[in-house]
Amino acid sequence: MAFVFPIRVYWEDTDAGGVVFYANYLKFFERARTEWLRSLGIAQHSLREQTGGIFVVTSAQIEYLRPARLDDQLIVTAKLQSSGRASLTIEQQALLVNTDNQTQQPVLLSTGLIRIGWVDGQTMRPTRIPNRILEQLS
Repeated sequence: MAFVFPIRVYWEDTDAGGVVFYANYLKFFERARTEWLRSLGIAQHSLREQTGGIFVVTSAQIEYLRPARLDDQLIVTAKLQSSGRASLTIEQQALLVNTDNQTQQPVLLSTGLIRIGWVDGQTMRPTRIPNRILEQLS
């Protein structure tokens, strides 16, 4: 089951044509991943203080299928696709919610596969994800 995070499109998210600027989907995905981790009891600031480690994005593969526009209401999902000893791959989607007709299914706008690695916060070198975190994610 995917975590769902609501987002409203504001002026700051759009280009001159009122369409969401492509790079802002990365921000939407980041917010959803952060809130997903928080919902699992994993606060990233506390993680660094407790373990010395942090998550960093190591790759992002995004497909843009349809545009979102000013004032659109979106839901952005985050779902663990796979985990390794030092990285996670998160499957994400941005979907348009039709607020005029609640019975209509959300429309898929963008998909992403985001790989995040676990690194030592001081050296920025990869290290093993603490078992406690992997257990919380399963």
